[in-house]
Amino acid sequence: MSASTVAAADGLALNVEVDGRHDAPVTVLLAHGWTLDARTWGPVTRSLVGGTPARVVRWDHRGHGRSAAADPSTMTIEQLADDMAAVIAAVAPAGPLVLAGHSMGGMTIMALADRRPELFERVTGIALVATASGGLAGHTMGMHPRVAALVQRGEGRMYASPGWAARRHLGSPRLLAPALRWLLLGPRSGPEAVRITVESVAECRPLTVSGFRPTLEAHERDAALAVFAHIPTVVLVGTKDRLTPVRLSRRIASALPSASLSIFPEAGHMLPVERVAGVAGRIGALVKGAVPAGR
Repeated sequence: MSASTVAAADGLALNVEVDGRHDAPVTVLLAHGWTLDARTWGPVTRSLVGGTPARVVRWDHRGHGRSAAADPSTMTIEQLADDMAAVIAAVAPAGPLVLAGHSMGGMTIMALADRRPELFERVTGIALVATASGGLAGHTMGMHPRVAALVQRGEGRMYASPGWAARRHLGSPRLLAPALRWLLLGPRSGPEAVRITVESVAECRPLTVSGFRPTLEAHERDAALAVFAHIPTVVLVGTKDRLTPVRLSRRIASALPSASLSIFPEAGHMLPVERVAGVAGRIGALVKGAVPAGR
C-alpha cells in the first residue's frame, strides 16, 4: 500500500491510500460512510487486490480519519463529490473506473453524477452499498417516533454544548461499543467487524459528526440515478440495517431498473466489514466485466 495526500479544490488535504499494481487495467475507488474512514474498506480491499486485476483507491473524506479537519460550512455531500473528483484527477486520470460507495460514500457518487456527469463516461461499474438516494429526513432508525424525537433533541443540545467542538475524538471505544453495535451492526458480526467499526467511529471528530448531519437529511438524488442507467450497477443492503433500511435500497432499485439488488439476511449497516466476501464478490464481478480484452 502507498499513502499520499491529495489537495481538494479548496486546498484541504485528503489522505489517500492506493493498493495493487500501478499498471492494473481497472481502478476501483471506495468511498466510506459518515463518521467512518478508509479502514472500513480494508477487508474488501485485501480481497479485491488478491482476487482481481484491480488497483484500489481509498481515501478519508474531509474531516474524517487522517484527512484534515474541515470547516463545518464545507461539510456537504456536494463538497465530497468535488473531493472525489479531485482524487480521481490526481490518482486515476485515465482508464476504466469502478466506483463503490458505502452509506454517505454512495451518496457522494450520486452527487458526483449530478455535478460531473462527464466523468461517468469512464465508469464501467457502480456499487451502492447500504446507502440511500433520499428519504432520510425524519428517519427514526426503528425507534418509536416519540423516542426518536427525544433522541434528536438530545443530540441538538449536545452539539450546541461548549465542550462538543473542543473534543478531539468522539469518545472511548469501550464505552461507545454497545450503542454502536446496536446501531450499526447485525447480530452475527465478527470481532474484526466490531473492532473496525467501533474504532473508526470513536476516533471521529465530534464536529464531523454534527457538521455532516444536515446534508444527509437534505440528500434527495433519485434523478441523479439516471446517469447510471447504462452502467452495470449493484445495490447492496442488510435486513438489519437501521440507518439505511431495505426500503431505501428498494427505492434506488425502483428508480434504476437496470440495477441488481442484493439483500443480505441478518446484516446491519456495515456491510463492507460484516459481509466482506459478498461485497467484494459483487465489486469484483464489476471489475472483471470492465477488464479490456486480452488483459
